[in-house]
Amino acid sequence: MILGRIVGNVVSTIHHSIVEGRKLLVAERLDQHGRPSGGYLIAFDAIGAGQGETVLILDEGNGARQILDDANAPVRSIVVAIVDAVDIETN
Repeated sequence: MILGRIVGNVVSTIHHSIVEGRKLLVAERLDQHGRPSGGYLIAFDAIGAGQGETVLILDEGNGARQILDDANAPVRSIVVAIVDAVDIETN
């Protein structure tokens, strides 16, 4: 799982049929404190995430395909949760 913040959308006129009717989101990677850690991901939106929201992204193709219920979908990353808070215990 990757912690990220939604920073934009991807729009395409030519795409695989699995994309039809689904949103593709651009997410900035975050560290455990919610700060940018470098890099971006493009992920399918499975839950209705929006601009500026902190999310959890499953970045594993087989799991993403299972969520989409399509074993042949050309997908790797999918947004699976909107994060309310991150609590970190220190020892």
